[in-house]
Amino acid sequence: MLHGPRDDTAPSLTWLGHATVDLIWAGTRIVTDPVLRHRVAHLRRHRGVAELEPGPVDLVVVSHLHHDHLDLPSLRRLPAGTTIAVPAGSGRWMEKSLVSRRLDVIEMPIEHQVRVGNLRITAVDATHQRGRFARRVRGGPYGVLIERDDRVVYFPGDTDLHPFMADFPVCDVALLPIWGWGSTLGAGHLDPDRAAQAAQLVRARHVLPIHWGTFAPVGVLRRAPHWLDRPRTEFAQALERHAPDSAMVDMLPGPTPWRPTGW
Repeated sequence: MLHGPRDDTAPSLTWLGHATVDLIWAGTRIVTDPVLRHRVAHLRRHRGVAELEPGPVDLVVVSHLHHDHLDLPSLRRLPAGTTIAVPAGSGRWMEKSLVSRRLDVIEMPIEHQVRVGNLRITAVDATHQRGRFARRVRGGPYGVLIERDDRVVYFPGDTDLHPFMADFPVCDVALLPIWGWGSTLGAGHLDPDRAAQAAQLVRARHVLPIHWGTFAPVGVLRRAPHWLDRPRTEFAQALERHAPDSAMVDMLPGPTPWRPTGW
């Protein structure tokens, strides 16, 4: 069973950690940026769930090629026949990397749309570094608007604040990254304050802050034990300043799904 019966009205969202969200909506299951391991390179998982509930997955969204979002060992765990949407320009490399797993790969250039069940998925711009470290493969980052009728769920992948967020339709749920995996944050990311500004731009009714509190480099938490929790506190304060009408979904990564009310 996938989180119990599938609800044809409101989506069910389970945040497994970092940028991995298991979304079930209108009988369709979409998983974002699956990282399903306890350790990725020098990063160790401190919270969240390193596995998906069993069952078919209709679409996997891989927003960009960085190792903490595109983890090949995690993708190889997916059921055969799963469709994986990847950045434009990376499809051939992905097919070669996953050939033994019988996974279907599609590219998602900006503004490209696909229909999966009763949902429409549209690729939208993201402001983030291109490519994959230590490889020549290139692929531009993207986010997605997941829509059914007049309801919208927004997953930006990794992105910095950009003005064209204001051009999106009103977002019922925004899955906004608010930090990363280190004690500092590089260019091309949302920090708590800029994430709150993004919530204001997309007129988010609900915000589920993601991309924080999951992974940390080996040894970081011994030097800064409160580092994992700081982004959540700072984002809640920033949301009050910039987007007081947006309701924050205050949860830690784990196996419990969340469903918005009033749909």
